[in-house]
Amino acid sequence: MEAIVSGVDAADIAAPAEQHVATGSEETAFVEGPLSGIRVLDLTRMVMGPYATQILADQGADVVLIEAAGGDTNRVIGPGPHPEFSGPAFNLMRNKRSVQLDLKTSDAKEKVTTLLRWADVVVTTMRPQALERLGLDYASVQKIVPEIVYCQAQGWPLDSDRANDPAYDDIIQAASGVADAVERASGSPALLPTILADKMCGLVMAQAIAAALVSRDRTGMGQHVEVPMIQAMRSFMLLEHGSGAISDPPLHAPGLPPAGYPRVLSSERRPYRTKDGQVYIFPYLPHHWSQLFEAAGLPGAADDPRYADRRSANRNADSLYRDIRTIATQRTTEEWMAFCRSAGIPATRVASLQDMVDELPLVEHPVAGRYRVIPQIANFKSTPGGLRRHAPLIGEQTDEVLAALESGGFPPRSLGGSTGTNVGQVAANE
Repeated sequence: MEAIVSGVDAADIAAPAEQHVATGSEETAFVEGPLSGIRVLDLTRMVMGPYATQILADQGADVVLIEAAGGDTNRVIGPGPHPEFSGPAFNLMRNKRSVQLDLKTSDAKEKVTTLLRWADVVVTTMRPQALERLGLDYASVQKIVPEIVYCQAQGWPLDSDRANDPAYDDIIQAASGVADAVERASGSPALLPTILADKMCGLVMAQAIAAALVSRDRTGMGQHVEVPMIQAMRSFMLLEHGSGAISDPPLHAPGLPPAGYPRVLSSERRPYRTKDGQVYIFPYLPHHWSQLFEAAGLPGAADDPRYADRRSANRNADSLYRDIRTIATQRTTEEWMAFCRSAGIPATRVASLQDMVDELPLVEHPVAGRYRVIPQIANFKSTPGGLRRHAPLIGEQTDEVLAALESGGFPPRSLGGSTGTNVGQVAANE
């Protein structure tokens, strides 16, 4: 049965700290998130930056997003029920306020300066040259707000000759070894069918911002946080794929290059067909594969030197995966799941993308109709945060924010603690 969550009404929009739309089957009183009271000025677009600020907003931060007249590109990446909402935009834009401004005008610059004084955090994915032209680079912002946490992400490090090169997920995947890893696993170079670099770097941005806020709490000092995509992806990819190439001199298994984790690069590392579907079984420890093969009646499995220990099994990953594939068709998916549960062997049914979507709760957007809520990345037991405001239309909160700016309703942030007034509460009091 589909879970349908009642929509957020006008009162929720005006005072987000008072009510909360749960991601379950009922509406509950809003409980603050771990970042409640933190104010974020969002100068990002596409996916990487908006994903970072979505995480901050989900965790309670008050995020004011600046959009150009046409809106963020993520509003049109894929089909959606409304001209301003693609499927991804419903979740990337949630819990944020949209203010439409042309940052090139002097009038907008004055308004942004006021918002800078209000903010704890500035997040941007603009290229360095553009930020300098707009007077929104770290040096300029830090003069206005010395204690600001300023997170800047771009393709390559600021001190490199590629600092101003355009960079998208495809570019960074290709530059960070992803295509090489896929070629070694499949025989043909390709990018992964997910925007891995964008999403992973968005996670890195959110974590780095949280760390900088903790540091400011302790020292009273803000800082410039730089997230070069290529650097973050290099760290991500080489954690395991640095393999024997990390040591000097490099080490490698017979017949294999030093870089690359052989088990993960095996072309046999894929789901297994059962009698009625697909399953993935991962006998990680020696007694796991012994139990698995003996239960399937595979002779000599317990004494097979190829799988005598984890090092041997990793070395012989191709044959291990092939042997599992041979026995997988003996049973149904549920039979394998039951066996693996009883034996303590990691296993799962293979889910489709649609399977995952179907498990999500439905909520009602006040303009665009029903949509499904993707869960937060972590569950906070005491300060859960969550969905408290649906994704806005382009510039939906422009009038209320500008009115608050004119009336002095955006007081400068104080390191001594939150003023206790967020954008919505200011607008509600006007």
